[in-house]
Amino acid sequence: MNALLYQSMNLVVVYTVAIVVVLIWIGARRNPLMALVEIGRELLRSYKFTLIIIGMFSVLALNKYELQIEQKMNLTSDYTAFVFGLEGHFVRHVQELFFTPWLTPIIVFFYIFMLQSVLAASLGIYLLDKNRVMLYATCYTIMITYAVAIPFYLYFPVNEVWSYLPAGVRFTMLDVFPKFEQEYRPLSGLNNCFPSLHTAISVSMALLAYRSGNRRWMVISTISAVAIVFGIFYLGIHWLTDMLGGTLLAVLSTTVAVQLAKFTLRSGEERLRVRSRATDVR
Repeated sequence: MNALLYQSMNLVVVYTVAIVVVLIWIGARRNPLMALVEIGRELLRSYKFTLIIIGMFSVLALNKYELQIEQKMNLTSDYTAFVFGLEGHFVRHVQELFFTPWLTPIIVFFYIFMLQSVLAASLGIYLLDKNRVMLYATCYTIMITYAVAIPFYLYFPVNEVWSYLPAGVRFTMLDVFPKFEQEYRPLSGLNNCFPSLHTAISVSMALLAYRSGNRRWMVISTISAVAIVFGIFYLGIHWLTDMLGGTLLAVLSTTVAVQLAKFTLRSGEERLRVRSRATDVR
């Protein structure tokens, strides 16, 4: 089964789409395909949402090309030793305490599939729930998260724990996904550790789910966030410092994003009221 799941990134994408469909169905209890209809309606209804979507995908595209930008800038900084000096062998102790062969495939599944699946499903669920505040807030959260993280990746590079020999950590990802370095690495640089995007995004989706009032989605997104945060240590990828930075980023980005979402929707509603009054006067 593992060999089938992780043969290539194309298959990862296919399985991710299937997972998103299932998550939307569970979280919203409605036909997941209706989310496509709803996003079309929202795009037609609000030019602001169109701009937000464009902004979100622009930031995601920037992140995709961050590695190329870094290479062209010829940056040589490396703060890995500094981070290791702060926390020592924390990650190694986590691996030694919890490593179990049967647990590894589960952790890898959450790390590879659930991050983007929960993110995409959140958009679909909030569309179907008619929860425009959380819909807009999710988009704003992604924009803020990546906008803050990318400068750190460029100017405060920290290598993954397993690659730093003094840490004494094994990269357990390869037990399940042997081709990880060939298939997944082009999407995530070896020195793009601080802050942890896996932490920031997964925790953000859980925090927004709690604000949404959708209890089923609260449970699912929280379980996913806990598994992913634990997984970054279990797999030997991130430092404790990365996780703390990612968690702080999640709290800050969701707080700002919710306020931005409310302001965006409130200003739009005020304009509609003004137009309605002008029409009534005529």
